[in-house]
Amino acid sequence: MLKLLFIVGSLRKDSFNLQLAQAAAKYLDGKVEVKFLDYKDVPFFNQDIEFPAPPAVMAVRKEVFAADGIWIFSPEYNHYFPGVLKNLLDWLSRPISATEGNVLGGKPVALSGITPGMSGTCMAQDHLVTLLSFLNMKIMNVPRLIIPNALTQLDEAGKLRLTTSEPFLKAQAASFVKFVEGNN
Repeated sequence: MLKLLFIVGSLRKDSFNLQLAQAAAKYLDGKVEVKFLDYKDVPFFNQDIEFPAPPAVMAVRKEVFAADGIWIFSPEYNHYFPGVLKNLLDWLSRPISATEGNVLGGKPVALSGITPGMSGTCMAQDHLVTLLSFLNMKIMNVPRLIIPNALTQLDEAGKLRLTTSEPFLKAQAASFVKFVEGNN
């Protein structure tokens, strides 16, 4: 069974992007194994502590290495992706040792994002594509999912309830499974 690792670019409890990732996981239930990456304990990148890597960094590298594909769900902050996600990607981009490369090269990756703003997450995703391309990841450029106006898709309790965006998330989930299968 394929193993997909979900990375949510916001550490906020119940963030819209976490809820979007949880919805995607429901669509994939029984088709693939989905795991959410917990990276809240990863320290700021600092070459002074790079070798040996801190335990939290070793743990996330192990999760990424074991995954067949990575799906990133990220908000957009000031037309960019969040600093916590950049920090994680910086750690993951570094060589594991003098003889081993990084864990991202060649990994299939998909991008999705939701935000309360009107522009969606297109700028953040474009910046992510630039970075992930440089890191030699296999990016599924079509379809990418950009959901603006998140507040229009909330239930009475303030939780995300996809309406107009639901078919697009389902289509992206199905496409990503095929993309990962074709790249493994």
